[in-house]
Amino acid sequence: MRWDRWAWGPWSPSSQVCLSRPLQNVRIDPSSMSFNMWKEIPVPFYLSVYFFNVLNPDEILQGKKPQVQERGPYVYREFRHKSNISFNDNDTVSFLEYRRYQFQPDKSCGLESDYIVIPNILVMSAAVMMEDRPLSLKLMMTLAFTTLGERAFMNRTVGEIMWGYDDPLMDLINTYLPNLFPFKGKFGLFAELNNSDSGLFTVFTGVKDFSRIHLVDKWNGLSKVSFWHSDQCNMINGTSGQMWAPFMTPESSLEFYSPDACRSMKLIYKESGEFEGIPTYRFVAPDTLFANGSVYPPNEGFCPCRESGILNVSTCRFSAPLFLSHPHFYNADPVLVEAVLGLQPNQEEHSLFLDIHPVTGIPMNCSVKLQLSLYMKAISGIGQTGKIAPVVMPLLWFGESGEMEGATLRSFYNQLVLMPTVLHYAQYVLLALGCILLLVPIVLQIRSQGPEDAMCQPSLAAQPDPFPGPCTPLLQDSLSGQPTSPPV
Repeated sequence: MRWDRWAWGPWSPSSQVCLSRPLQNVRIDPSSMSFNMWKEIPVPFYLSVYFFNVLNPDEILQGKKPQVQERGPYVYREFRHKSNISFNDNDTVSFLEYRRYQFQPDKSCGLESDYIVIPNILVMSAAVMMEDRPLSLKLMMTLAFTTLGERAFMNRTVGEIMWGYDDPLMDLINTYLPNLFPFKGKFGLFAELNNSDSGLFTVFTGVKDFSRIHLVDKWNGLSKVSFWHSDQCNMINGTSGQMWAPFMTPESSLEFYSPDACRSMKLIYKESGEFEGIPTYRFVAPDTLFANGSVYPPNEGFCPCRESGILNVSTCRFSAPLFLSHPHFYNADPVLVEAVLGLQPNQEEHSLFLDIHPVTGIPMNCSVKLQLSLYMKAISGIGQTGKIAPVVMPLLWFGESGEMEGATLRSFYNQLVLMPTVLHYAQYVLLALGCILLLVPIVLQIRSQGPEDAMCQPSLAAQPDPFPGPCTPLLQDSLSGQPTSPPV
């Protein structure tokens, strides 16, 4: 089914007018309807974080299977705005987008002061990174960990894990290896995301060449990244992840570059639907998104790989053995789920989706969910790792969600759904009125001529009998049809 018939009705002059509106409204231009929406996203976004609280840290050090309990969500309102907006001569615009997070206690199942037991990311990462180093260096590291009071697991608050905590190991690293980590003073999993930008994006505006609208030209001045091991995997494809080209079909896909994942991603069409009366296309992650190279050869460039369903991001995360996946290892190798007690993957809770208005390419409703995990194992010579069996240990998973609402939704509905529908049916109303106006004088003319014509027509009674034909009887009774009797 064609998108124009599904979204706007059959092709007509009014449809042609309506279809030209998205061309003007979605391009990145101060005069377009969507420019302010692009600059200051009016949709309220929320970051929901779930932690995997470790229930048996001592048993894990003895080689037992980890057992975790999901805690959360801890919800944050996400504020985004673009600055340093600069329009270039080659039909592109450059900008920085800043993010800021604010905790929402009323939407959360807990407080930032809640304590969570998770692996000590600094210690376990350093241990795995030292696996192939000389034994003497490992023993020195063990001594340093012991002196600083570092252990394989730590008990920290949600706020500390998210936004940073003071750690003597971090101070030591910053002293002797000042450029190893971007963190200065405190270490936190989301510390570098709060009150910061996601890099300098340069995207096409679509003013001169509409076919390239919203596509990324460069990120931080680069046309491709160098984190991966193939040209295809290093490509910066698609948009910046906020808007896409209009006039989508079920054959379309959603491509975007994610600085957080250090790679481009592609979502595929699943089904059509509606959001608050607005037609949408739902796009989801394909099964191959995090597949390893043996399952999906084009992903070989993202290796070294482990089990299928997890992405090794160590090359863009300071060589730390960190992995991205769907929450609870959904859609991943079952071995990963079986290695950790307490995981329950399911599609409804752990899959991601984006609902896009196909005519404009603007998201109506979205929910992007990812999990961060740490590869752990016992390292000979580093006592803090004990007898830990090799395992990809889930640390947390998070979901970024947002849906259009309020005045923005009403304006969008009126401009791009209600008005085209009204114009579509108005053409038939006007056509009917035109036919009525044409028929009225004809009917009046007929009615005005009808009585005069009736007076001019001779009556049947006044008409003479027709002349007899050759087969007409000569003697015939005009009333009874019987022959007359001869006179007596």
